[in-house]
Amino acid sequence: MSEAGNLGTESLETGKAGAYRVLARKYRPSNFSELVGQEPMVRTLTNAFATGRIAQAWMLTGVRGVGKTTTARILARALNYKTATVDQPSVDLSIPGEHCQAIMEGRHVDVIEMDAASHTGIDDIRDIIDRVRYAPVSARYKVYIIDEVHMLSTQAFNGLLKTLEEPPPHVKFIFATTEIRKVPITVLSRCQRFDLRRIDAGALVGHLASIAAKEGISVDDEALAMIARAAEGSARDSLSILDQAIAHGSGTVSADAVRAMLGLADRARIIDLFEHVMKGDVAAALAEFRAQYDTGADPAAVLTDLAEFNHLVTRLRFVPAAADDASLSEDERRRGAEFAGTLSVRVLSRTWQMLLKGIPEVQSSNRPVSAGEMVLIRLAHAADLPTLDEALKSLEGAGPLPNGAPRANGAPVGNGGGASAVAQTRMPGSNGGAQTMRLVEAQPAPAAFVPAPEPVVETPIVPVKSLADIVALADANRDMAFKVLLKRCVRPVRIEPGRLDVALTDDAPKMLLNDLTSKLRAWTGRNWLVSLSKEEGGQTLAEMETTKRENAFSDAKSDPTVAAILARFPGAKIIDVRIPDVPDVEEAEAEVPVEPAADDDEI
Repeated sequence: MSEAGNLGTESLETGKAGAYRVLARKYRPSNFSELVGQEPMVRTLTNAFATGRIAQAWMLTGVRGVGKTTTARILARALNYKTATVDQPSVDLSIPGEHCQAIMEGRHVDVIEMDAASHTGIDDIRDIIDRVRYAPVSARYKVYIIDEVHMLSTQAFNGLLKTLEEPPPHVKFIFATTEIRKVPITVLSRCQRFDLRRIDAGALVGHLASIAAKEGISVDDEALAMIARAAEGSARDSLSILDQAIAHGSGTVSADAVRAMLGLADRARIIDLFEHVMKGDVAAALAEFRAQYDTGADPAAVLTDLAEFNHLVTRLRFVPAAADDASLSEDERRRGAEFAGTLSVRVLSRTWQMLLKGIPEVQSSNRPVSAGEMVLIRLAHAADLPTLDEALKSLEGAGPLPNGAPRANGAPVGNGGGASAVAQTRMPGSNGGAQTMRLVEAQPAPAAFVPAPEPVVETPIVPVKSLADIVALADANRDMAFKVLLKRCVRPVRIEPGRLDVALTDDAPKMLLNDLTSKLRAWTGRNWLVSLSKEEGGQTLAEMETTKRENAFSDAKSDPTVAAILARFPGAKIIDVRIPDVPDVEEAEAEVPVEPAADDDEI
C-alpha cells in the first residue's frame, strides 16, 4: 500500500465534479505535530510511548471541534505504526506507515469506530465483547474508537466494565466525549484521561493564516481575528467559517465581508459606543447603535460585543499583558488600555452585570432594537452613579447649606424665597464619565427643639419561688410552647432570688437554658443566673402531674363506692378523676359570720 504525500493536506482538485473537500477535512491533522493547542497531551503520550507505558484505554474529552476524533485516529495510527525500518508503537509519524492511510480515512479493518449516539444499547456492547477475543487481522492492535461515549445506556456501561478492566493484550479502547460528567466514574477510573483544551485565539489565527497561505487566499488580519473569536476555541468551527468566508468573498476574505456574513459589529465602532455610554451621552450612544443596526449588525450581537469589550477593559486593568493577545485589534489594545486606566472597577462591574441582564431581554424581545436602546439608556444613566455607600458618605460630609450659599462648583443654590429649590445637572466625573447629581436646598433650620425625655417605666420585679411560678409566667405571657418545654424538660435543683439551678432531661433543646435566662429577665424585671447542675434534680412538673394522676386513679379504685359501681356495671372503667376545689381552713373560718357578743342575761 503506497502513501502519497502528507495525509492531512491533499491538493485541491477542481477539474472533477464533486472532488472538492471542505477545509475542515482537507487540513485535518494526521500526526501529533499537526495538532493545534494540545501540547500537554502530546508530551504525555510521547513520554508514555518512549518508556513503553502504554495504557489499555484512553478517555478524550473537550468541547466540539478541538480534535477528539482526530486525536483518536492519530493515536490508533501510532499504536499500529509500521514501516520498513520501524515495527513498534511510535509518536513520530513523519513517514507514513503501512496502516496509516486506511486508519486516517476510517476504513481499516482492525480500527473499529462506533458512534455511541446511534449505538447506545447493551446489544452493541455485547457485539464488541464477543469480538475482542479474536486477534487483529493485519495490525498490531485491534482499536475500538467509541465517539460520544456518554450516550451509552447504563446497561451498556456495566457490560463494558469487565472487558475494559482486563482487555486482551491485543485490544485498545479510545473513548471521546463532550459530556465527561455523564460518564460513570467506574469507567473513568479504568481509563487514562486527556482533557483537550479550547484552542487559544492567537493559535487559531496562526493556524488559519497558514491554511489561507496554502490555499492562496488573501485574508485580512482583522478578519482572521473575527473568525477566531467566533469559533470560540474550536478548530473545526474556525475552518468552517473560513470556508464560508472564502465563498462569500469570491476568494478574498475581508473584515467587512466577515462582519456582514456573521452579523457582527465593527470592533472600532463598538469601542465608540462604549465610550459614549461611559460618558453618559445617551443621544450619541443611541445614534451609534442605530447606525450599526442599519449596516446589518444584530442588536444582541452588538450588546454581546459591548460586554466582551467591557470584560477586556476590566482584564487589562489587572492584567496589562492581556493586550498581547493576537486576536485583538490595534484599537482594542490602545483604547482598551486607556479605559482601563480611567474607569473604576465599580463602573465596569456594574456595566457587566447590566449587560448580562440586558442581552437575554434583547434576544427574547419581539422588538430587539427598542429593547437594545433601553439597555443602552440604562447603562448611560448608571455609568457613573455613586453606590449607596458613596452617596451616604457624600451626604454625611456635605452638611446643611445656608440659603444662597454656593456649592463646590460655584453655583448658588438659594432662590431667595426660602422654599426648597431642586435642580438636576450632570457633573463631569473623575473617570471621564458623567455623574447625575440632585441638588436640594434645605429650608432654614428653625429654633432648636429639644423633646422632653420620655418617662422611664420600670418593670415591676415579679417574685419567683418555684418552677411552677415560672410556668405560670409563661402561661400569663401566652408562650405555650415554652410552657410545655418547662414542664417536660426541666428538673428543679435550687431556686433563689435571681438564681436558678436546674437539671435537664435528655430530650431538652440545647438552647433551653439561654431561652430561660432571657425570658426570666423579661418576665420578672431582674437579671437571672440560670445554670446547669450536676445533681439529678427533682421530678419535672409533667412527671409530678403524671404521678398525681396515677395516685388519684389508685385512690378512686380503692374507694368503696367506686368499687361497688365498677362491680355493678361490668366493663365500666375510670377515665378521669376530678377533685373539687376545697377552700382552705383559714378561708373557711373567715367566711363564717361572727355574731356580736351577748350579755349573760340574754344567753
